[in-house]
Order: sequence, then structure tokens, then C-alpha cells
Amino acid sequence: MRFEKRHLALCGLGVWSQDHTPSFDKTFLKFFEGLVRPSVKNIKEYVPGKSIEEIAQKYGLDPAKIIKLGSNENPLGPSPLAVSAIKEKAGKIHLYPSSDALELRKAISAYTGYPVDNIVVSGNGMDGILDTMMRLFMTPEAETIIPVPTFSYYEIATLANGGKPVFAERAPDFAIEPNRILDKVNDSTKMIFLCSPNNPSGNTVSEKDVRKILESVNSIVFVDEAYADFSGHDLMGLVRKYDNLIIGRTFSKAFGLAGMRMGYAVVPQWIAREYMKVMTPFSVDVLSLAGGIAALNDKEHLKKSLETVKKGRIQLSNGLVPLCKVYPSEANFILIDVSPHTAAEVSESLLKKGIIVRDCTSFRGAGESLIRITVGTGDQNEKVIEAMSAIL
Repeated sequence: MRFEKRHLALCGLGVWSQDHTPSFDKTFLKFFEGLVRPSVKNIKEYVPGKSIEEIAQKYGLDPAKIIKLGSNENPLGPSPLAVSAIKEKAGKIHLYPSSDALELRKAISAYTGYPVDNIVVSGNGMDGILDTMMRLFMTPEAETIIPVPTFSYYEIATLANGGKPVFAERAPDFAIEPNRILDKVNDSTKMIFLCSPNNPSGNTVSEKDVRKILESVNSIVFVDEAYADFSGHDLMGLVRKYDNLIIGRTFSKAFGLAGMRMGYAVVPQWIAREYMKVMTPFSVDVLSLAGGIAALNDKEHLKKSLETVKKGRIQLSNGLVPLCKVYPSEANFILIDVSPHTAAEVSESLLKKGIIVRDCTSFRGAGESLIRITVGTGDQNEKVIEAMSAIL
């Protein structure tokens, strides 16, 4: 941006140096900061799980010996078929991908049983789906309803798009209570977020409760099923019956492609048509398209991944029950309550031992004693149990 000397002089906000380079004082900086939308000022930055590199450097640990169980990633790694497909496409990255990711949507159609016209995608995981839906539906001062504790990005996406998040408290076992949600609904309610299985608690929402909400509101109901592949049931079938339902999914968990950032949603066709108007063009890159399609077709890797989580969930739960409260989970993680200790204390002790878990203190409404632990391999789970036995 270029500034003329007279503009700075008139504003009284800058000093013109001998080399004709303007230097700006704090008042001028405040002017620029004032251009930021007020709603963004209220956003608390998203708190991600800690990285291996971060912990290795902080505690002087060997990165190869650190166990990362804080971000709900696939302990078996990516699909081998996906890795091969990505390598084959590496020489094509000078070309733009298809703008509508049709080839990926066709593969998702085959996987879900839904027509291509009911499927939308994003190149930034579930977060990209959320952002695009917010761009599509949110208006200034419109409201979303969020049962807490849950995935914090619902709140961030609402605020970033000028909306107002309204929070509904969950039951002590983290179940949603439909009437608590419905009591929050008003004429300004644009969207209701439900996470099933819920992050960080791992419990699912019943079809009965979702139907009650869908049939009681004139709002969009967004069901985040990022972890549904690990559960015994899902709610995708309801899209055929309700025009106000969105089912969000991701490639980051069961398919082991967290680093590629791909998400998709199964939606009524009217939403899909509008979504295509506002989605970022070419949002799914060439390598992600190839990797996603291959991962969907790698039935063996998916089967092993789901079996690993199912067995590991039991292993972790049985090993930790004598030490602390363990909540039932249908996701690829478990939630524990380490009171009277704090989550910060226990998480720090685990980090020093080279084990990364998720301190849930940053989750709105989660309190100070909850820790989320990703299900790892059998050996990793055993090391967690041994470490927790020493700490608790």
C-alpha cells in the first residue's frame, strides 16, 4: 500500500523520514486493526494437539520414541494404496485439479450409497466443510446452537462469519438433551451442531433425539460424523428424509489421511447446489484427489484400522478403569477423568515420559480434569497404561 506525504500529514499518524519512507506510530496501527471485523476479536485461537517435534524439543526427547496420542490420528498410518496413488500423481501437480472434485465425489458415492448430487467436498477437512456451510447460511447476528463440551471449531466458525454461538449444556454423561437445545431455538437460529460420536466424550447421539430436533426446528442441523466409522451406527440415512440435515465426514481418522485435509458431506440436493456456488474453486488438490479415491477403495486397510481401534479401546479402558473414571466411547479415543488431579498436571507428567495426550481444559464446559487419549497400537496402549499407573 502506498501513502502520500500529505495523507500522513493530514491524518497526523505518520512521520515522513528523509528517505521518504513513512514510519507509522501506534495510532496508525490501531487504524488498521480497526478494519478487522469485531466478531473476530472475540475468537479464541483454536488449540490443536501438541506435535512430536514440539515435545521433543521442549523435553529433550528422541522424536522416534515419542507416542502421539493427542490428535486422534490413525495409528496404522495411511492406506498403502493411497500412498502409491499419490506418488503416481506427483508429476501432475503443475495442473489444476477438477474444480468440482467429481472423481472423488463419485468414489464417495460408491462408498456411501448416495448419489453424486448429494455429495459435497472440501480440501481442508471437516473444517473446510464447516467454513463453507457457514459462508452459505450465516448472516450477521444469526445464531448457532452448540451442545458443550464439543469440538471447538463450531464456535470459531460461527464467530468468524459474524454469528453468535449459543451453548447448551450436556448431561453429566455428555448426552445431549433435546429439550435443552430446543429451548435455545429462536427466530435467529440458523444452525444446530451435533457431534456423533462427540469429541471429546466419544458418545453418540440417538436417531430418536436427532429426529426430534429436525422435526421441531426451521434451522439446519449439522451432524458431525468425523468418528462415525468407528461406531456401531450412523445417521446418514436420515438425509433421504429431512431437507434440513447435513452429515459431515472426514478422511482424517479411519482413512489415515489427516495430513491431506479432506472432508465431505452428504446433504440434500438443494444444499449441494447452493454449496457449489460458494465453495473455494479447486479446493481439493491433485494429490488429495488421488489419495482419497485410493483410500476409499482400500477395504483391507480400513478393516484393519477399525479392528485396531475396537481392540485398543477395550485394552485402554480395561487398563485405566482401576486408576480413574473412563467414559464409554464409540470413537477412536477414550475420555478419562483424573480428578482429584488436574488434566494439566497429568498431561504434563505424560509428556515428560514422551506420551502426548489431549488435555481437555481448552474445551468449553469440560472442566479441569478431563483427558482425551487416542487409541494407539497394542504396544502404545500398554505404555500409556504403565505410565498412568505410575502417575496415578
